[in-house]
Amino acid sequence: QEQLVESGGGLVQAGGSLRLSCAASGRTFSSYAMGWFRQAPGRDREFVAAIGWSALVTSYADSVKGRFTISRNSARNTVFLQMNNLKPEDTAVYYCAVDRLDRVSTFIAGFWGQGTQVTVSS
Repeated sequence: QEQLVESGGGLVQAGGSLRLSCAASGRTFSSYAMGWFRQAPGRDREFVAAIGWSALVTSYADSVKGRFTISRNSARNTVFLQMNNLKPEDTAVYYCAVDRLDRVSTFIAGFWGQGTQVTVSS
């Protein structure tokens, strides 16, 4: 069956970096947009970044522009989120998602991973 598995989360000090990975399996995800969302305690899940199937089009939330970079591998079945200059407000569970219609700027998640915890200490 379809599966998205995130990894790379952890505890880091403010100003540090982490790289999240999301591996897709079970079917062909290469023609889908892939993205990252996050949810902090007591808050709604929010969009972080997305990348189109060709990897030529990306989109970012204003709060992470210039600090986070989304990319995907050549097989287009793994998506990465490089997070630099992390801040305590980036603390959240980060979820990988797929948009089967390859929407990037208006990404709508149709399938989710289980999430990975990112904690940034001050």
